[in-house]
Amino acid sequence: MGLKIAISGKGGVGKTTLTSLLAAHYAAQNRRVLAIDADPSPCLGPALGFTHEDLQYLRPISEMGDLIAERTGTSTGGVFKMNPKVADIPDRFAAQRDNIKLLLLGAVQQGGSGCICPASALLKQLVRHTLLERDEVVLLDLYAGVEHLGRATADAVDVMLAVAEPTHRSLGTVRQVQVLANDIGITQVLLVGNKLNGPEDEAFFAEHASDLPLAGFISQSAAAMVADRSGKPLYDLSPELAQEVARIAAAIEAIAPASSTTE
Repeated sequence: MGLKIAISGKGGVGKTTLTSLLAAHYAAQNRRVLAIDADPSPCLGPALGFTHEDLQYLRPISEMGDLIAERTGTSTGGVFKMNPKVADIPDRFAAQRDNIKLLLLGAVQQGGSGCICPASALLKQLVRHTLLERDEVVLLDLYAGVEHLGRATADAVDVMLAVAEPTHRSLGTVRQVQVLANDIGITQVLLVGNKLNGPEDEAFFAEHASDLPLAGFISQSAAAMVADRSGKPLYDLSPELAQEVARIAAAIEAIAPASSTTE
């Protein structure tokens, strides 16, 4: 089976940047990658180097009303299926660039965070399928917390990466993520320090996060703005960041060796 990685953290800390770097790293190893953008305002595609033409027909699954109605059975009545058919969705509704497939989940617009509705049932079953049954590297770029996961799929997550900037507020969110992850059974939670500007930022993490298992650091880089403006993948523009993400990947595979075999 493939390697399954969830990425979480406070908004704006660089989850999407890390996801794009990891996707490019594994794709460069000739591994098949399924990158899932669970943000209500998806932006992973451009970070991966997908063009406007690649993305013009790509829609979040949560916005596909006809598909949701068909798969959950709501097109024939008010009662809906809790385990709809989803196995074909990643291949039918993802965009592809080289070895990377991109799938957009989107947000459930009705009810509270714990709502049980046809859209949420489909999304949860889809996440369950990608984590339990897909055999590629799956990268799940989470929006906030662990709301797309549950106890039924948590044990399929090899590693959760909690991304933080060198600030107390960002580390506070990481600790909340760690608690939520542990509550549903995810025990392998690794910290990734992002947007570091020098040794003083590494020292901040050493002083204030020494109790959190560390996967590695990603430096602040001018190449990030160049990538955003040019539409080119950040991984291709910065050999330094490529080396840093390779070290993070090595830390992941050190605790998930059975899942990290090249396919």
